[in-house]
Amino acid sequence: MTIADRAALPTWAALAAAAAAPRASLADRVATEPGRRAALVHDVGGIYFDFAKLDVTVAILAQLDNLTAAVRFDAARAALFAGAVVNPSEGRAATHMAERGSGRAANIAAAAAGQAKLRAVAAAVRADPNVCHIIHIGIGGSALGPALLLDALGGHGDGPAVHVVANIDGVALERVLAQCDPATTRLVVVSKTFTTLETMTNVASAIDWLAADGVGDPRARCIAVTAAPAKAAAFGIADANILPFAETVGGRYSLWSAVGLPLAIRCGVTAFDALHAGAAAIDAHFRDTPFAANVPALAGALDVWAATFVGSATRTVFAYDERLRLLPSFLQQLEMESNGKRVSAAGNALAYATAAITWGGTGTDAQHAVFQLLHQGTHADPVEFVAVREPGHALGATHHRQLLGNAFAQGAALLKGRTFTEALAMTGGDDAIARARTFPGNRPSATILLDRLDPSTLGALLAFYEHRTFTAAPLLGINPFDQWGVELGKEMANAMDAGGSFDLSTTALIARAGL
Repeated sequence: MTIADRAALPTWAALAAAAAAPRASLADRVATEPGRRAALVHDVGGIYFDFAKLDVTVAILAQLDNLTAAVRFDAARAALFAGAVVNPSEGRAATHMAERGSGRAANIAAAAAGQAKLRAVAAAVRADPNVCHIIHIGIGGSALGPALLLDALGGHGDGPAVHVVANIDGVALERVLAQCDPATTRLVVVSKTFTTLETMTNVASAIDWLAADGVGDPRARCIAVTAAPAKAAAFGIADANILPFAETVGGRYSLWSAVGLPLAIRCGVTAFDALHAGAAAIDAHFRDTPFAANVPALAGALDVWAATFVGSATRTVFAYDERLRLLPSFLQQLEMESNGKRVSAAGNALAYATAAITWGGTGTDAQHAVFQLLHQGTHADPVEFVAVREPGHALGATHHRQLLGNAFAQGAALLKGRTFTEALAMTGGDDAIARARTFPGNRPSATILLDRLDPSTLGALLAFYEHRTFTAAPLLGINPFDQWGVELGKEMANAMDAGGSFDLSTTALIARAGL
């Protein structure tokens, strides 16, 4: 289906009309709309999803369901699960789900073989008393996913400490090296092509650090995770220490593959398996559940409604759990790299907005910074709160009670606001101050509440976000699995390193920096 076909669909026109039409206040809809909670609140995989405070109606949900049928969403989802080509610009399937047991038999078998090697390497590293530190070097999905897993789950791990380095800025690597002893450190090198400039530069410096301390064969200390094993072998890494993964596993989905090695080293393969099991349960839910009760599909359609039809330019995510503080950064790549596209899968220019800008932070820190804009600013885009019912610490109950209370209160405050009359009564009749303390309310939010944060629920949460992101793509007619904008930046950086010519502004910057 071409982009013109989509724009001309009756269901598309109906949604555009619904977005333009007046709607009852969000607060009134939350309080009185029949069937709202049944349609927008779901409990799946140990996670409670409350979308009831989003700016949508039950009738609009039905229209979104009609849109999924009109664009043949079921066929697009089936193609993903079948291992068919879903990335037309690169002629590839997207086989990250094979790493957790879904897809073509051949892809599942290849993933299982790669994971068997991962298990052997992780067990050997964990059993070696001479390994105290792992430096995991990658960038993009090769770093964001592992860093999130370690930050969320690594606190109770009993394996070697794992440090993730991504930035080519030498300060990042220096800070990690300062925490490690070369005699007890191993390197994990993660690069899909084994040519990534930032990664290979950091690896070269880490190898020099090992050699400078007298390590005789630094490359024997390296474990390679790559879709180009021959290049890793040519680099000097032994076959036993090369963990391959499929070229059809995209970077932002790669934590399920051998890229997730840091979790297996730090917490053991049991945690790695539980992560996959939680994700596999959401895979089955997404594959088999009709739209009305399919939480990832529903969330993805709601994202399209907000960004494309309502015109919400941003989507904000706040993690009300310190262990999930890296989730907003992880989602920035997942969502904006996947759906930040201006052309259709067929290469035609889009006539409407696609992905919103994803940003966020950690509660309650963000409340004392950016929430001023969320409550009283001129933007009223969706806000998402992610919290965990069970605390991740053994301190007094007041910590967690206040944390969750703040999370829930923010959503309630965004919805309710404060009228000028209410503010006037609070300020003793001072008109100017009352206006400053008036809040419009009716601002949309969603809350995702995990029962607990363990490998299984984290796997379920991440799979939910993956499928949510995928759902938006066929509704919009775009390819969520390429990232040519990222590639352009790499090309320009390589051209600069090779002494290429640039515009006058960039040329002046190069001269000023002495490059």
